[in-house]
Amino acid sequence: MPEFSYGAEVPPAAKRGVRAALLARRRSLTAAQRADAAGRVQAELVALVRRLRPRRMTAYVPVASEPGGPDLPAVLHAALPEGAELLLPVLRDDLDLDWAPWTGPADLVAAGRGMREPTWPPLGVTAVASAELVVVPALAVDRRGVRLGRGGGSYDRALARVPATALTVVPLHDGELVGALPAEPHDRPVRAVVTPAEGLRTLDAAAPA
Repeated sequence: MPEFSYGAEVPPAAKRGVRAALLARRRSLTAAQRADAAGRVQAELVALVRRLRPRRMTAYVPVASEPGGPDLPAVLHAALPEGAELLLPVLRDDLDLDWAPWTGPADLVAAGRGMREPTWPPLGVTAVASAELVVVPALAVDRRGVRLGRGGGSYDRALARVPATALTVVPLHDGELVGALPAEPHDRPVRAVVTPAEGLRTLDAAAPA
């Protein structure tokens, strides 16, 4: 994967090319590899939830080859303290993210961009601002916390509302924590990643590019 310098102009094709390579790599994983990775990622995230004991957190339903497995919300909700709340994203027509409570797999419906969303009434786009732990999807993250999503910008908008006191963490497959990714001014960094082999790893936003 090519290295990218921070502050440099990013050609649109740069992100598209990296996305295509990462998606192809994920599609090449066998079902057994995906299941093993999901179990390891879930175990690390459960340990994190039990340690932080957030009263409100957000996550999402992984689909296809995304790390974490489709039962990730159920696993995380079970690890929360009694009375705590797990919110899942609801994609708006303008591609911003609203948030609604997770109440069980039976209350999820298929939505745009392959997402599965809660059917309960959403709480508003600012609900994420009160979350203490925010689990974010990405195709890759670099050592400064720059994440590469799928290109809609939805999570960049959501992350702009997350306070600095919240922990933002991305589940990844092994090999998806990289040296440097193409970054633009609107990109919002995350603070940590979880990978099957290395577990939880916090990132240093002050690290040199």
